[in-house]
Amino acid sequence: MPGQFNNYAEQPAELAQIFINAVEDAVYRIPESPDRYAVIDENVRRYMTRKFPYGILYTIEKDDILILAVMHCSREPGYWENRK
Repeated sequence: MPGQFNNYAEQPAELAQIFINAVEDAVYRIPESPDRYAVIDENVRRYMTRKFPYGILYTIEKDDILILAVMHCSREPGYWENRK
């Protein structure tokens, strides 16, 4: 995986799988209660993954949930905004 994920990709396979599971868990949980998670910018919301400092940024569309980014929380705020 490119970018910030390289660090996890270089770790043992077990840790990489735990990270993947945390992101997949988030993707499944968001649609269950999309209004539950914090609004961080206009209509963009953030779900924080478990065990890792990553947030899943998404918007609630008419018929869908649109995931904008999987963001490392220590990264410069707003770097993902050009994805809106």
